[in-house]
Amino acid sequence: MAFSQVQIIPMSVPEVIVGAEAMRAWTRRQHASGRRVALVPTMGALHEGHLALVKKAAEIADRVAVSIFVNPTQFGPGEDFDAYPRTLDEDRAHLEGQGCCDVVFAPAVSEMYPLGANLTWVSVDRMGDHLCGSSRPGHFRGVTTVVSRLFAIIQPDVAVFGLKDAQQFFILRRMTREMGFGTELVGFPTVREEDGLALSSRNRYLTPAERAAAPVLRRALLEAEASIVSAGQRKAASVVSLVRSRLAAVSECREDYVQLVDTDTLQPVSDLVPGSRVLIALAAFFGKARLIDNVLVDVPQG
Repeated sequence: MAFSQVQIIPMSVPEVIVGAEAMRAWTRRQHASGRRVALVPTMGALHEGHLALVKKAAEIADRVAVSIFVNPTQFGPGEDFDAYPRTLDEDRAHLEGQGCCDVVFAPAVSEMYPLGANLTWVSVDRMGDHLCGSSRPGHFRGVTTVVSRLFAIIQPDVAVFGLKDAQQFFILRRMTREMGFGTELVGFPTVREEDGLALSSRNRYLTPAERAAAPVLRRALLEAEASIVSAGQRKAASVVSLVRSRLAAVSECREDYVQLVDTDTLQPVSDLVPGSRVLIALAAFFGKARLIDNVLVDVPQG
């Protein structure tokens, strides 16, 4: 269904805007009144992790916009684009109950890609070659393209992203700085269940047995962090091997990747340099659910 660029669905707070021009006009009104605007980009199916980002946005800005758009260009062939949950009414109810969101931008595909088959892309070289980029070719090109369009439409002063998708955050931070968007990016720590499992919209795909097994991801990462910080391990290959062995011991878990990279370049490192910051990241399948997690580690001096 195509929407007019100026259509607004009349609802109580948060109002839902579906047109790009109407969204631009909303931001212009906020800026004209001297208000600072924060954006929380999402694909919907909101959970407590998303709501924590919205709360953070409300703490650092005067008005908060949440975008809800399942972006087709970041899904590869055979991925779950068609099955990805689309729950706009539930999402808006969650946001209304929280009370921190002023507007939801929920565009149709035709609003974000108005000329049909897309020919214009924004990409960041090399930073998407590893981690999720190696198993999801083209994924980050889709992410950077859609976020750049959200920034162009909404023109937020600040945007808040969860660090569960750490590779995405570092790529978008580089893109934002190099493209001169003027939007400040804030990374928010991963929100977790009590047993350590990172909150994710894809957790709903897990069977009870898979859900019980999934916290192995967090346990393996914490053990890897301890091997660096407490045990003095300085060989990346040994850290990666440790994580892989813990995942392999759980029958419900099928590893996609385990990698250790530099946080500035997202390139693999072999030796851990004292005083540096590294990212240990992984992805694994539990049944049909592909879950990701990571830990940022400051390598101790000496």
